[in-house]
Amino acid sequence: MARTSGSHSGITGPKILQEALRLFAQDGYAAVSMRKIAAEVGVQAGALYNYTPDKQTLLFGLMRNHMQQLTEAWAEQPTDGGPKAQLERFVRFHIRFHHARRDEVFIAYMELRNLTPENFEIIEALRRGYENELESILKAGVASGDFSVPDTKIAAMALIAMITGVNTWFRETGRLSLEDVETIYWDMARKSVTG
Repeated sequence: MARTSGSHSGITGPKILQEALRLFAQDGYAAVSMRKIAAEVGVQAGALYNYTPDKQTLLFGLMRNHMQQLTEAWAEQPTDGGPKAQLERFVRFHIRFHHARRDEVFIAYMELRNLTPENFEIIEALRRGYENELESILKAGVASGDFSVPDTKIAAMALIAMITGVNTWFRETGRLSLEDVETIYWDMARKSVTG
């Protein structure tokens, strides 16, 4: 297929992803058409199909990329120190990583319902892998006596919900810096698992 005049695959492909991300986060997946994405990118609607077969593939790709980047970035974090140090590192990392990716986080949580069952399974497996990283820290803390929680899976889910929530209210122009917020959330997380 011929490329639309004036489009360049190295520029247009990433721009499609960028605009799809922005529009899905702003208007919701169901309200965004391929035609609307094309208009924002500045190409004809038919030109989008040179880059993606459909809107579902765009949504799935955005979610998968986000989860892969998250797990890869976490894997690069230091692993030294005991469970308390690792938990603090996780809390601070999670807040910082997600703060820089508000739209990706919004889509990752709010648009799961719009994935096909096959795509949902893949994204859920990636999410479980990341959640298991936190649960492993909690299990190690329980085993060492540093933490006291009745159920490490529930504790992990509660902590992730709490620290992901920073994205809903934190703004750079507020009275606290992101580092201040990380410290407060780390303190709350520590208290919640130490009884």
